[in-house]
Amino acid sequence: MTQVNIGLRVNGKKVNETIESRQSLADFLRETLLLTGTHLGCEHGVCGACTVWINGAPSRSCITLAASCDDAEVISIEGFKDDPQMEKLRSAFISEHALQCGYCTPGMLITAYDIVHRLPDADDNRLRLELAGNLCRCTGYKGIVCALRRVLGPPSENG
Repeated sequence: MTQVNIGLRVNGKKVNETIESRQSLADFLRETLLLTGTHLGCEHGVCGACTVWINGAPSRSCITLAASCDDAEVISIEGFKDDPQMEKLRSAFISEHALQCGYCTPGMLITAYDIVHRLPDADDNRLRLELAGNLCRCTGYKGIVCALRRVLGPPSENG
């Protein structure tokens, strides 16, 4: 098996490791760094449970090779602990009953964080479209959309 050296920032901390070249970022985060907030669902990039923030954008860590993140900035759900916008989202998810079993929640929160920053005027239809890449078996998405709406406020007439 081929080993590679990588250096990246994870949750604001510099990390240097020697890993197998085929190791996914999700496995690297969970097994090497013990950051288990990143969940694995389908392991095909479809369900969104493994969504993390890579260089300022949400990405599927199960289909991202850790080696491809050399020199990257990676933020897992643990890295958003003190982020004020993520705190608003977490509070809204709780208030709107937007989580039940919690398995999809870390990836869903990171996707919601992206939506709040990228689409502040989104209407509910656009929110549902943007959330379509994150599967949730429990909530039916109504609470998740309501949580996003709570953070974003009412849609503008241009949204």
